[in-house]
Amino acid sequence: MARPVLDESLIHPAIRDKVATNRMELVREVQAAIAAHPVVVVGMAMNPMPKRARKLLDEAGVAYHYLEYGSYFNTWRQRNALKMWTGWPTFPMVFVKGVLVGGADDVGKLLASGELQKMLG
Repeated sequence: MARPVLDESLIHPAIRDKVATNRMELVREVQAAIAAHPVVVVGMAMNPMPKRARKLLDEAGVAYHYLEYGSYFNTWRQRNALKMWTGWPTFPMVFVKGVLVGGADDVGKLLASGELQKMLG
C-alpha cells in the first residue's frame, strides 16, 4: 500500500515552490548523513525514545551517526519537515543503509530478530 501524498497538480502553482522547498536545508542535511553513514538516528532533546534507540544500538555494538534537532520547546516547525518528508510521525527516525526502519521499538525488534544486522551485511 502506497502512502497517500497530495498530488502536485492539486497544489496551486503559486505555492508549489514554497511547499517543495519548505525547510529543505534540514531534509538535505539528513539525506547527506544517510548517504555518508550506514546507520543514522535522528532525534530531539528531552525525548527518551531517541536515547533508547541509541542505547539499543550501543548495546548491540552498532555504530551510528546521531543528529539532534531541538527539544519539545523549540524547532518543531523544522522537525515537521522531516515528518512530512518521511511520513514517520515520531522521533527518533532511524535509517539503516538509507532505509527508514522506524523508531526505538522498531530498532529493538530488528535487533532481536537479527534483521538489522543482516541489513548491515
